[in-house]
Amino acid sequence: MRRINLSQGRALLRSRTQLTMAGVRERELRDSVATGRLRRVHRGSYVTSAEWSELWPEGRHLLQVLAVAAASPGSGPAFSHVSAAVIWGLPLWGIRPDVVHTLVDGRCHTRTVSGVMRHDMAVHEQDIVELGGLRCTSLTRTVFDLARTAPLPTAVAAADFALRSVAVREHVQDADLAGRWREELFDLARPGLRGVRQARDVIEFADGRAQLPGESVSRVHLRTLGFRDVELQVPVTGSMGGQYYLDFGFPRTRCFGEFDGEEKYLDAELRSAPTAERALMAEKWREDDIRGVTGWRIARWGAADIRSVDTFGRRLDAFGIHPPG
Repeated sequence: MRRINLSQGRALLRSRTQLTMAGVRERELRDSVATGRLRRVHRGSYVTSAEWSELWPEGRHLLQVLAVAAASPGSGPAFSHVSAAVIWGLPLWGIRPDVVHTLVDGRCHTRTVSGVMRHDMAVHEQDIVELGGLRCTSLTRTVFDLARTAPLPTAVAAADFALRSVAVREHVQDADLAGRWREELFDLARPGLRGVRQARDVIEFADGRAQLPGESVSRVHLRTLGFRDVELQVPVTGSMGGQYYLDFGFPRTRCFGEFDGEEKYLDAELRSAPTAERALMAEKWREDDIRGVTGWRIARWGAADIRSVDTFGRRLDAFGIHPPG
């Protein structure tokens, strides 16, 4: 699986005009879609099925957003909710959006037509920005809309990601910057809005020290299981003086917790080592060093372990990690 940005997404899409100019006839185009070689993303825009299959859900939705923008007149619509989220590069843990979200601001009732949901929703002018040639809700407004409409784990993962971008430097969260970020979001949480209670909870609970969406979802599950004030990004000085940071700390059981996303080893853009094998060896050396200097155990879990609260609870039980009595 691979991630893409706006420019990469535009490079993947092919318009009907581009295909025609490349010599693809109308019948060949229909046959390619019918047989699955090409995928119609939206009216007049296509991508090869092979390229589509390589993308994470966020990348697939970004292509849908770009295709809708290409088919729209003028400067195009203002994108919102999950569609604005993928423009900003926010993670969408656990969901696979197939409807593109735009704003109509009082021109008609909220409705879905041809894969596009048009929200009748008043948004302040300052909350509409242009990013990479696309109009969308601001980062703050996008996080707020996700916080009140998306499933809780999805909303927290997006909020953690956004807060990290504005308030975290070298594993440390700046309390003042984080406080101002929360104030901006709380200003949007007006009584009467759908989902505003969850939005307030997400805003308060967000922590930019969570480095991966899987860590954010782990935080949500830990709270549900009864854990409170779990230590995040716990610093440990290694035997040679280097500094390590562990995702979670459980002092009562003298155990660290680490979320292991596969991209940590397989994604060349995220790993520090040149190959997956070297990354695995480096992680093994790091873990041995941490255990040696602290005497603590290390519990690991992956995406399959956090699919539900119960599954995660059983994984923690295997390491003797239990919430306070």
